[in-house]
Amino acid sequence: MSAILAKQRVKEEQEMRNVYCQCLLELAGKDPRVVVLDADLMSSMGMVPFGKAYPARTFNVGIQEANMIGVAAGLSATGKIPFAHSFAPFASRRCFDQIFLSCGYANLNVRIIGSDPGVTAAFNGGTHMPIEDLGILRTVPNITLLEPTDSIMLRDLVKQTAGLYGVYYIRLLRKNAIRIYEEGSTFEIGKAVEVKDGSDVTIIATGIMVEEALKAANILAIEGINARVLNMFTLKPIDKAAIIRAAQETGAIVTAENHNIINGLGSAVAEVIAENVLVPLERVGVNDHFGEVGPQNYLQEKFGLTAVNIVDKVKKAVARKL
Repeated sequence: MSAILAKQRVKEEQEMRNVYCQCLLELAGKDPRVVVLDADLMSSMGMVPFGKAYPARTFNVGIQEANMIGVAAGLSATGKIPFAHSFAPFASRRCFDQIFLSCGYANLNVRIIGSDPGVTAAFNGGTHMPIEDLGILRTVPNITLLEPTDSIMLRDLVKQTAGLYGVYYIRLLRKNAIRIYEEGSTFEIGKAVEVKDGSDVTIIATGIMVEEALKAANILAIEGINARVLNMFTLKPIDKAAIIRAAQETGAIVTAENHNIINGLGSAVAEVIAENVLVPLERVGVNDHFGEVGPQNYLQEKFGLTAVNIVDKVKKAVARKL
């Protein structure tokens, strides 16, 4: 793993969905086993170029997400490497039984891409706002859960999964991400990336909350609190060693996720802490609510997913160390 932090954290020029399509085009050009499955979202997911380039390897099943996962499992059983995508609530909540049995229990080789995680669903509204997808899928034995932070990480992880075997769920931001890493960075699945060192507290974040965590660390530094920031882009298998080390070295943990605090990153970190080293833990995330319609910045404020919320939780965690 060689993750190089970006010199400037700015919004990327390319949308993540377009980068995802480019990755699959590259993979398909090298490996005839790579196939794509769609549930009537080829345009929304930016996958039209793939369908034009490889029509015989593109399967649009219509608005039948559960069936799509069953077809993906069947294609895997014939030796194909399927990538199946939809909006995250439909790629997880609606398909859970097929993911659990047809993919996981059958020990097949399937990649499931769920787009527009958490509040990034924005104007698609509460029905399309996945704040429970990782919590649901975390219960599937042996599944790997990934949330790429920017297009650099996305490229590396998609290419890695194509050469691995198992069930993978990739939580994909469709639009433009904030650049966190420089071109050429590589990542090890299951290993957290330290994006900032610190000694007083550790903020463990994922997805869009990595940028919020870095903003919070800057605010805290002005107030004399030195915060470490870890990007826990793999929720399962989670990096227990990094969590234990952070707890031992900084004495307090705050988690930050664009997800329900129940059974997501905060819960996963709490399990590790409770079983290994007891330190104060505070969680930033959606506090057991349904989603709603609105612009992303409004929803982040509404559900407490901002740098200011992280700062508040850090102060509580640090105060509990005394």
